[in-house]
Amino acid sequence: MKRNHIIHLDDTDKRILSILLLDGKRPYAEIGKELFLSAGTVHVRIKKMIDAGVITGSHIEVDYKSLGYDITAFLGIYLEKSSLYSQVIEELNGIGEVVSAHYTTGNYGIFAKIIVRDTDHLRDVLSNKIQKIKGIQRTETFISLEESIERPLNVDL
Repeated sequence: MKRNHIIHLDDTDKRILSILLLDGKRPYAEIGKELFLSAGTVHVRIKKMIDAGVITGSHIEVDYKSLGYDITAFLGIYLEKSSLYSQVIEELNGIGEVVSAHYTTGNYGIFAKIIVRDTDHLRDVLSNKIQKIKGIQRTETFISLEESIERPLNVDL
C-alpha cells in the first residue's frame, strides 16, 4: 500500500510502537505501566496511529515447519515485459504458497517468497503454477537453508 505522506511520531508513540512490534498482544495496561502512562493514554495513542495508517493490522507468527512446510524458497522472476507486472502479480496472488512478492530493480522484475512442504511440492508449484503464468519469462529459485534474522524494524533508528 502506497502512502504519500510521512507521519511524525513523538518519542512516546515510537516507544509504544516498538513494544507492539515485539509483542502485538501486549495489554495496554502493561504497556502503560512500562512507560508510566495510563492504559487509556496508550489506547488513544494506538488508535491515533491506526487512524493515521501507521498501524495497519496485526498478525500471529506460525512455525510452518511444525505444520509440515519444511522449505522456504525465494524466486527471482524475470518478466517478458515490465508492463505485465500487474497481471503477473494478480496471478501470483492466487497461489497460496506465495507469501510475499516485491517489484524490484536489478535482474528480476519480481522477487517472491514461497513456503512449501518439500521439494516435490516446490517442483509442482514452480512447474504447474508459477511458470505457467503468462508474462513470466523464467524464474530462478533460491532455497533458504536457515532464517538467521527475522525482526521488526527499530523505529527509533
